[in-house]
Amino acid sequence: MTVFSRLGWVSWVLFMGLPTWAQSQTRELAACDETRTPFAQALPHAGAAVLNAQAYGVSAELFRWPGQPLDGQFRLLHSAQGGIQVAVGEQAQGFDSSFPLAASSRDLPAGFTWLGAGPTLQWAAPLDRTAQLEVLRGQTILVREDERGNVLAATRIQMAGALDALFADAAEPLSFGIVSRPDRTEGRVWAPTARTVEVCVYPGAQAAPSGRLAAAWDAASGSWHWRQPLDMQGQFVTYLVEVWVEGQGWVRQRVTDPYAVSLSANSRRTAVLDLSAPQTQPKGWNAPTRVREIQRLNEMVVYELHVRDFSRDDPTVRPAWRGKYNAFLEGHSYGMRHLRALAQVGVTDVHLLPVFDLATVPEQGCLEPKLPKAAPSSPLQQATVMAVAGQDCFNWGYDPFHFNAPEGSFATDPDDPAVRVREFRQMVQALHRAGLRVGMDMVYNHTTAAGQKERAVLDRIVPGYYQRLNAQGEVERSTCCDNTATEHRMMAKLMSDSLLLWSREYKLDSYRFDLMGHQPRAAMLAMRERLRRELGREILFIGEGWNFGEVANGARFVQASQLSLKGDGIGTFSDRGRDAARGGSFGSVKDLMGSKGWLNGLLDDPARRLEALRAADLLRLQLAGTLAEFRFVTHEGTAKRGAEIDYAGQPAGYADQPGEAVHYVENHDNHTLFDANVLKLPPAASLAERLFRQTLGSALVAWSQGTVYVHAGQELLRSKSLDRNSYDSGDAFNRLDYSLRDNGFGHGLPPEPDNGRDWAAIAPLLGNAALRPTPAQLRQAVAAFGDVMRIRSSSSLFSLPTAAEVQKRVRFHGSGPHQDPALIVAELDGTGWPGARFQGLLLVFNGASEARELSVPGAWRLHPVHASPNAADRRVAPTLRASRPGVLRVPPWSAVAFVRDGG
Repeated sequence: MTVFSRLGWVSWVLFMGLPTWAQSQTRELAACDETRTPFAQALPHAGAAVLNAQAYGVSAELFRWPGQPLDGQFRLLHSAQGGIQVAVGEQAQGFDSSFPLAASSRDLPAGFTWLGAGPTLQWAAPLDRTAQLEVLRGQTILVREDERGNVLAATRIQMAGALDALFADAAEPLSFGIVSRPDRTEGRVWAPTARTVEVCVYPGAQAAPSGRLAAAWDAASGSWHWRQPLDMQGQFVTYLVEVWVEGQGWVRQRVTDPYAVSLSANSRRTAVLDLSAPQTQPKGWNAPTRVREIQRLNEMVVYELHVRDFSRDDPTVRPAWRGKYNAFLEGHSYGMRHLRALAQVGVTDVHLLPVFDLATVPEQGCLEPKLPKAAPSSPLQQATVMAVAGQDCFNWGYDPFHFNAPEGSFATDPDDPAVRVREFRQMVQALHRAGLRVGMDMVYNHTTAAGQKERAVLDRIVPGYYQRLNAQGEVERSTCCDNTATEHRMMAKLMSDSLLLWSREYKLDSYRFDLMGHQPRAAMLAMRERLRRELGREILFIGEGWNFGEVANGARFVQASQLSLKGDGIGTFSDRGRDAARGGSFGSVKDLMGSKGWLNGLLDDPARRLEALRAADLLRLQLAGTLAEFRFVTHEGTAKRGAEIDYAGQPAGYADQPGEAVHYVENHDNHTLFDANVLKLPPAASLAERLFRQTLGSALVAWSQGTVYVHAGQELLRSKSLDRNSYDSGDAFNRLDYSLRDNGFGHGLPPEPDNGRDWAAIAPLLGNAALRPTPAQLRQAVAAFGDVMRIRSSSSLFSLPTAAEVQKRVRFHGSGPHQDPALIVAELDGTGWPGARFQGLLLVFNGASEARELSVPGAWRLHPVHASPNAADRRVAPTLRASRPGVLRVPPWSAVAFVRDGG
């Protein structure tokens, strides 16, 4: 509690007397006290039968019951206290009121046309709004009966469509959450099915509750509002929300605010905090941001980074700041020097893995296990890590708890709500000063919990609304976790409000959306337009546009997926070039060893020439932006558009404009590229070869038209000791060493849960000391990556703005049926192009184990970066000098750029 808020509270009491809610000392505070009352308290009711929810309230007047015949009569039964009894063949009992329903010929609303066949029903007699609202509270069951009134079928109703129809128009313009000002504090929470909402007040993060006040119901918006005539900043609140829970009856939920902007440690209480208060703002926060503005996706080079990874093992960061937001303030640390160097060679954006309030890391007292000294292939290290998984200090963070608050485990004092806000802002300032824009990974597609679990904030306030349900009313989990229903208007509003808050209050510049294909295209476009309108700047969106799960192929709405976003200016990760370059990323290690890519062995197997040809064409298409309409001669000998090239039954080219495909060869998921190459290349392959192949992989991405995406550590041969899924593998298997002494390989067998079945194949590799790079090799890898990026930054030809310009200026040599699939040659025409710097660029990618020669018309010379005495790859210039006149010669496993004119 701040000095201001403590003194302000005492002064207010002395001069004005206790407020009404504090005067009532007899009012029961036990429900507010976490030490005395559980987070969910059962209240008296008459019974709550357990039924599936197979029917849908699609509007305020219409219902659809898929799978049911039209014969019989339909009624909606309601009881405020529960106790309805239904059994097939018997008459229903225990209801307070019933509402006959009649068949309707009206069309379903647009958001529900996906529902299966079945009767569409409407009120047999008009029902006024008051009655409609009462139906939403308590137990409601839809029955189909025969002419004698015996039940033929019964179901609960999924009411999300009705809630949107009844309340969303009035609720969408409102502001939710808690606002604190010098003369007042007020809050609003959306809980349309609650019968009461109260506010518990706590004078401090750990203090006992001091008051309990009632919130007022707003029947138009379905929200509950409260207001106090004083500044409560520095205090904390929770809500007591009484809602009907199917199968349990009335339950009083003690829950935090879904719109919380900060919280006490471990998210126990919502902080009353004004984000414009001095204690939340670092020095200079209100000064204009001087970071580069980017208007187009294909100008972005993104570096994906985890806050804890960045500094956890950096000895140049003071111990108290390691793994924290504040580590970015250590300007002379290994990490910040590395980031500044990346900015200088062309990286534009740092994208942080989740930094919103997440559920899977204890914010106080997290454990840092001491690893045993054991062999590189020992199981002891992972056993130590797994013994405390869930209580240690590491997780990727894809477990959203509160979408609008910074994560407390990265703050130096998670119990002071202003500290996490201020330190997050300081981190953004530091990155901006380093010349880097800042984005974050947004995870709106699921929550960490649903139902009656303590961390199910949304579902405990409005049961059954915020989560996407299946045909039985169960929560869908295709994302890995409890899916959210971002197609519902108030969930879409929460997502949009959240994004605006992060952009405005934390000055973020771009976003990556986890499993974006589970969100509606319309919602994504509306959010982007809102940011443009309200902030007056371009904030770029990229995301995972994977098409799977219950929403696949537009089953419920038009998704924000690869094939649906064409032309919308939102980038989606492309698996086309990724798989062509590195091979498969899924399956057992044995499967992965056989699923080689252009980079790691496919070219060395003559029996797989056709696969190699297809991979080469996919990489050519990536170099041209993965554009749907880009035409070139493929290995089949005909000119094809990108959309006509096959990728696993889908069009390989899907982007309408450059940048709509995000190109990458490694990210936080799956094995790192270094580890994938350990699995796929022969163990005898030298570390020099592995370094060259890694650099070649980075060049295939960096020299492509489109958005470039780089995983932190990709440039320094990062290994996770062959861990395929390090989300909860602790610091030991997520190590990132910017001192360039250790790349993380050979830190023990990776954790058993996701890797144990492969230990027998993995152990010999981890025990092979020849596969562990030296510090000198790590420095060389970083230098080689820097050269790749300098070449990209040297010319605007790498970021052509339109598909038409790409078609006009990019062409491939040596493609077609008689090609050498190991040699990919792209020419970029710079004639008359602003910022091109050169009359032309010739990009040569050699995946072969031998040097390759080629003849291309024109007076080509090495790019100045390659020709520099400081060039990282010392093979390139001598190899070229050894070539015959008129012939360009490139080393094995290399990416070489040539230029003509003007250089």
